[in-house]
Amino acid sequence: MKTLMKLMRRYGKESILAPLFKMLEASFELLIPLVVAAIVDTGLGTGDRNYVVQMCLVMVALGIVGLVCAVVAQYFSAKAAVGVAARFRHRLMERILGLSYTQIDNVGYSTLITRMTSDVNQVQTGVNLALRLLLRSPFVVFGAMIMAFTINFDAALIFAGVILVLCVVVFGIMLITMPMYKKVQEGLDHVTSATRQNLSGVRVLRAFCKEQAEIEAYGQCTDELTHRQKVAGRISGLMNPVTFVIVNLAVVILVQVGAMKVESGILTQGMVIALYNYMTQILVELIKMANLIITMTKAAVCANRIEAVLDIPVESAEGADLAICTGKIEFKDVTAVYDGASEASLEHISFTAQPGQTIGIIGGTGSGKTTLVNLIPGFYNATDGQVLVDGIDVRELNKQQLRDHIGIVPQKAVLFHGSIRENLLWGREDATDEDIWLALETAQAASVVRDKDGQLDGEVTQGGTNFSGGQRQRLTIARALVRKPSVLILDDSASALDYATDAALRGAIRKMENPPTTFIVSQRAASVRFADIILVLDDGLLVGQGTHEQLLESCEVYQEIYYSQFPKEVVGNG
Repeated sequence: MKTLMKLMRRYGKESILAPLFKMLEASFELLIPLVVAAIVDTGLGTGDRNYVVQMCLVMVALGIVGLVCAVVAQYFSAKAAVGVAARFRHRLMERILGLSYTQIDNVGYSTLITRMTSDVNQVQTGVNLALRLLLRSPFVVFGAMIMAFTINFDAALIFAGVILVLCVVVFGIMLITMPMYKKVQEGLDHVTSATRQNLSGVRVLRAFCKEQAEIEAYGQCTDELTHRQKVAGRISGLMNPVTFVIVNLAVVILVQVGAMKVESGILTQGMVIALYNYMTQILVELIKMANLIITMTKAAVCANRIEAVLDIPVESAEGADLAICTGKIEFKDVTAVYDGASEASLEHISFTAQPGQTIGIIGGTGSGKTTLVNLIPGFYNATDGQVLVDGIDVRELNKQQLRDHIGIVPQKAVLFHGSIRENLLWGREDATDEDIWLALETAQAASVVRDKDGQLDGEVTQGGTNFSGGQRQRLTIARALVRKPSVLILDDSASALDYATDAALRGAIRKMENPPTTFIVSQRAASVRFADIILVLDDGLLVGQGTHEQLLESCEVYQEIYYSQFPKEVVGNG
């Protein structure tokens, strides 16, 4: 909530003017019952039609002024609410982009999406209603009670009793429902996760005819969310009818007491009508207050969920300068364990990559290949041992400078909506068209761009869905090459390329003017065969290290991988 309070201070003027104008509107509203009492007692009682007309005009004037105040208040409250929500989203996105891979893994993508969308929307609604009603409703309630005391003390005691009982009901329900709404938002996280998974994997679902099974699983997830919402909603729903019952009972008592006092001459009929109107105003405002409490309860829960993300410490970018990078990478007895994992993903890895060398990394699924290359740019940190870049531990380097020297092509080729040029300039913002075309030629992607209308200005849809898998991979490789990196990491990024294109790509990288130290992660033996050093991983262990010929003689795991792809008889015949 502290961030919400800080953001509200940026809209101090709106936060003051909105409730101020609402209370002005309420002040005029509190005068209406007195005008009605005057019409009944003075105008109708004496038959003075002119007086009745004058008082009716006064009521119209009060209504118009109140309407203007309400519109102005709505403008300021909406401006503050929308502004706070926008800044909340901006801060949340800024914090998310500053989180490390480990922190994002721990929080989860789905809950981050929910907090960025549903939670922020709830906070916006809560701020809007709070600015309009948080002061207005209590002002009307207590104002009506005070006005009732000016009419008759005994009758006004009924108001005081009703307000006390209703406060107990409202705040009791609020305390019960707050933890329930927190569980509702957690349930929404699970639904969002299931939705995201099904949408991203819809083709796989259809390929394996799993639509019905996923529909049933999704139905269970949504049913659980619905159940939580119903339980919280039933308790929250008690607020309005309970409020109605209490206030209407009070009205019955008020009418009975008022009638007795009219008979005894203590009150006039107009005064009783005024008291009734004030009781009605209290009823209306308490219903608004009840709904406000429910909304604010949801908003408070959502604000705390957002706050939990904002409280996560961001990854520090500070560290030793790395203005120039030769590309020497050294692993010294490195062990890596993912946060919360029971076993290490990598154990006691040691090797050295000299500048300009090509390092092939091969192994079975889950052997730790991607984990290894993710340690180089510091996406994850080694649990034990050291990862050195030019002799400096990556944990001690300035992360921005370190990553400026590294070109990374992840397993999943990701392109963003815009033009081809805009996507490639992510590699280096000041790159010229000549630099871009050179990178495209090296990545074997120049023909892909030339075949597109507009060439470099050709459109890229969200996710790059207007390109094939192989085209996306070549464009993402070109994006990494545009920055002319000292270290190039290709994390199984040529899996959709045919063998000829893959070989041409590797040859073009070796022939670059200043070839980077290149790490090629692949399941294909052909992709790493001509690397200067091949690292063979098996269940997180480095079981082989050397050239292709050396590993064929000494490493059983490499032999198994290689001969599964190139049978011995074929190799022998070759």
